[in-house]
Amino acid sequence: MKALDELTFDNRFARLGDGFSTHVLPEPLDEPRLVVASNAAMALLDLDPAVAETPVFAELFGGHKLWAEAEPRAMVYSGHQFGGYTPQLGDGRGLLLGEVYNQAGEHWDLHLKGAGMTPYSRMGDGRAVLRSSIREFLASEALHALGIPSSRALCVIGSSTPVWREKQERGAMVLRLAPSHIRFGHFEYFYYTKQPEQQAELAEHVLNLHFPECREQPEPYLAMFREVVERNAEMIAKWQAYGFCHGVMNTDNMSILGITFDFGPFAFLDDFDAHFICNHSDHEGRYSFSNQVPIGQWNLSALAQALTPFISVDALKEALGLYLPLYQAHYLDLMRRRLGLTTAEDDDQQLVERLLKLMQNSGVDYTLFFRRLGDESAALAVTRLRDDFVDLAGFDAWAELYKARVARDGDDSETQRRERMHAVNPLYILRNYLAQNAIAAAESGNYSEVRRLHEVLTKPFEEQAGMEQYAQRPPDWGKHLEISCSS
Repeated sequence: MKALDELTFDNRFARLGDGFSTHVLPEPLDEPRLVVASNAAMALLDLDPAVAETPVFAELFGGHKLWAEAEPRAMVYSGHQFGGYTPQLGDGRGLLLGEVYNQAGEHWDLHLKGAGMTPYSRMGDGRAVLRSSIREFLASEALHALGIPSSRALCVIGSSTPVWREKQERGAMVLRLAPSHIRFGHFEYFYYTKQPEQQAELAEHVLNLHFPECREQPEPYLAMFREVVERNAEMIAKWQAYGFCHGVMNTDNMSILGITFDFGPFAFLDDFDAHFICNHSDHEGRYSFSNQVPIGQWNLSALAQALTPFISVDALKEALGLYLPLYQAHYLDLMRRRLGLTTAEDDDQQLVERLLKLMQNSGVDYTLFFRRLGDESAALAVTRLRDDFVDLAGFDAWAELYKARVARDGDDSETQRRERMHAVNPLYILRNYLAQNAIAAAESGNYSEVRRLHEVLTKPFEEQAGMEQYAQRPPDWGKHLEISCSS
């Protein structure tokens, strides 16, 4: 394991030059202190977890110190926000400190969010507050533990720096990791500003560093776009299968690598509601839970437009046509596994849709239903779950279909069924009220709850002794928390 001063930097994006980013130094936080750190994320950099408790750790990720090899840059990009094009966005409160490569040969961006003003802050203060930093940290690591592609979070550093939002809060920084922080909006920026040389340089950079296998194809850029389409189809299928709502799927928040990115007003479903809107600033429901699938396609279409200098329109359309079938295949495979099925039948889609409709009309807890469905045999499980539904006749009809489907699927033991289903159906998810409880404690100076919650969420499928309170349905107040883009 390495010490902090032993990290090896290779700042590939910074070498693209000033047309792609601006050199900016972090603005230090007052009295930086460690709130929480992820041992798993630290392992990606080969760091010894013990270094998180040293003063220099908080100083580095609180903006006070910098490695000599780091080259902090604020990236420039644009994007479609709520359907409208914004010509210039960029890292308004974040800095790409540099790229570190580990002993396995992997490169990881070190991106410090909340690092102060940049040329792209657009009248903002460039700061992040403690609550939003904690939420991003927890979400990044929780999604990864669920098997959902995501950026990672190394740590949250708190401070005494005052920051004004709706009220005065305390500033914080979150250090996030990803193989790249390049977004759809990077390509849009150079396309719409008519900078073909820079756009070609960006495309070569992404192709060579992040999609090298596509170099072997007859049309490398087309192969790369197809890969982006497939990764996004799989990522969004996992969002839908596990009830995750991103909340602000602007094209500047979409990673070119197909990972969940830029957490703001996210939420996991409590009661199943296909029309759930987690962002209280999204007045028209553009980014509602059910809209995430078509918005994913819309965003890929926006990226396709920016790639027309490299790929024919017909080829782009053909590649875009892969999105929905790929999404549907990934989603149905996940839902079959969540239902405990190991084989495929033609009517499985209808079986899933009927169940979700019944859940919608009864306010059934999405996560706990699937977990309890695997606790025992199908016949006993549906009998115990029946009382959660309003339409008892409808559920009984579905239950008969489900039991028959399970019987046709195989004759494994109850123990095998439980193990298989519990391996894909989490007991613990990052419910908004759990995050809020941890935030409230942290804002009063007690970081034990956010650390405990983080630990629970790193093992979402394993029942953990003494942690029953994290596997409960939320109280009524916890279902009605308003989360906005500043959260």
